[in-house]
Amino acid sequence: MEKGLITRAALQRLAGAAVFRRGEEYFSAGAVCRLRDAAEKISARVDGSEAYQVVLRDEGGDLDGDCTCPHAADGNFCKHCVAVGLAWLANQPAVAKSGTVAAKRARHDPWLEIKAYLTTQPAETLAGLLLDVAERDDRLYQSLLLKAGQAGFDKGGGKGSGAGGGNVLKTLRRAIDEATRVRGFIGWREASSFAHNIEQVTGAMAELLAPSSAAMLVELTEYAIERVENALEQIDDSNGETGDIVYRLGELHLKACGMARPDPLRLAERLLRFETTLPFSLCSFDPVTYSDVLGKTGVEHYRQRVQAEWHKLKPHDARQGYDAHAATITRIMERMAEASGDIDELVVIKSRDLSASYRYIEIAEIWHKARQADKSLEWAERGLKAFPKLPDNRLRDFLVAVYLKRKRNDEALQLTWIQFEERACLDYYKKLHGVARRIGLWAAQRERALAWLAERIACAAASKTTARWPPQPSNNFHSLRVEIALWEKDNDAAWTAANQGECSQHLLIALAGLLEATRPDDAVDLYRRVVPRLVGATDNAAYAEAIKLIRKVARLLGAQQQTRQLGDYLAELRTRFKPKRNFIKLLDEVARDNAEA
Repeated sequence: MEKGLITRAALQRLAGAAVFRRGEEYFSAGAVCRLRDAAEKISARVDGSEAYQVVLRDEGGDLDGDCTCPHAADGNFCKHCVAVGLAWLANQPAVAKSGTVAAKRARHDPWLEIKAYLTTQPAETLAGLLLDVAERDDRLYQSLLLKAGQAGFDKGGGKGSGAGGGNVLKTLRRAIDEATRVRGFIGWREASSFAHNIEQVTGAMAELLAPSSAAMLVELTEYAIERVENALEQIDDSNGETGDIVYRLGELHLKACGMARPDPLRLAERLLRFETTLPFSLCSFDPVTYSDVLGKTGVEHYRQRVQAEWHKLKPHDARQGYDAHAATITRIMERMAEASGDIDELVVIKSRDLSASYRYIEIAEIWHKARQADKSLEWAERGLKAFPKLPDNRLRDFLVAVYLKRKRNDEALQLTWIQFEERACLDYYKKLHGVARRIGLWAAQRERALAWLAERIACAAASKTTARWPPQPSNNFHSLRVEIALWEKDNDAAWTAANQGECSQHLLIALAGLLEATRPDDAVDLYRRVVPRLVGATDNAAYAEAIKLIRKVARLLGAQQQTRQLGDYLAELRTRFKPKRNFIKLLDEVARDNAEA
């Protein structure tokens, strides 16, 4: 671990004041044990409500921590990480004021001692030590067994057996079985261990990628991929470790097929089965990926088998729901048509399912790429006609671009306006700006859009609710007006809108930040409006955010010599939120810092 990376200040910054104090308590109580310091990381166990495993590491010059506790699982630097960091600091030699290490000898490193001891031992002693550990460590046992089997295979001249090696095929199949055996659901915390076991077997299999053993590797990779994919149905592979190994197995399979050149017809049958039956289909087993291996005979056989399945399919009915088999067969058909460059065939395949508006845009884009502009426009307009109510906006955007290119400006503007009215938000306001500006009508369209928005704000104020205004009754039109003003860099308009009605707190904070330099009183007013909302959330993270704003208020008032107003404000907060003890503790820190300043 880099010297100076772990400090009390760094631990407190990463964890926050409250969590840091809890970590201090754990350290003081002696909860940290089995502290180990390696070159890249520090590991330890912390005994809390459970025994938690902690690792601190250097991530590109920044301190990072990982722990098996729930708080760390949410991405936080937890109290257990703090405790381990403090324990590590306590074990460091004292440093004198001159900067020299007080202790004359270097810090004790047990790994160096172990390495020095092992390098002096004879082979028989090392083998005995390793076998002794393998009896207690199943992972090491499996690793040694695989290496022994591979060594026997090599000595046997590639025949699968040799002195002490046994049958490598049987050995690896047993290893695959053991590594992929699942007894109940495996959560994401245990998934890494599962992935490590599979990776270990995959590494041994990769050594078979040679002409003499490629056929065996084809069989083993197929077996392993099927086993792992089925196991994944009971594994939370959120970090993608096991999925990455399946990709690697797929790459090994393709390379091994290239070396072994298996029978193309039999290979085509197996590939089609994998492509259509594996639960996740992480690897591609389509005829395009394997075209070089299958050759013309194998590709044609694959094509005929897929086309036979394709003709069995009925036209898609959205009411029937998702059909995984039909989707897979369709995907293979599309892939083959794309590879052949047959646009007409690809469109025929795509048009088999026109159950959603985005299906039309897919076909329109196919014709667009083929430089068939009229056919492209025809399909896009068909989609808009087929789904007049809330079609996919990608379809509208496509038509807007085409209409602008063809000088059909009124139609382009109308489609853009429909989107803004259906869902009034900044993104659609920007889209309206882009289209109207391009045709030279932005000034008039901006006035129209803001008038439309002002009307909604007035109606909402009159009815005391926006629930009567579809399609998005939850729209906060005041917030949108502020957001638009901020985007247009009109702070005055943003301030006016922010004071006319309820507004999202993140917008108030953003506006306050812009007003700090020129209008500090208004900035203070906005920060003070947001603080009660945050504290009312009764959440430590919200408390921390509120304290940040309070410190900004203190800085702004201090700059104007308004210390009395600041004291009154802090006292008001203390009285108002007295029951919220965690917040009051943080507020007291602000008061102390302000008094010291």
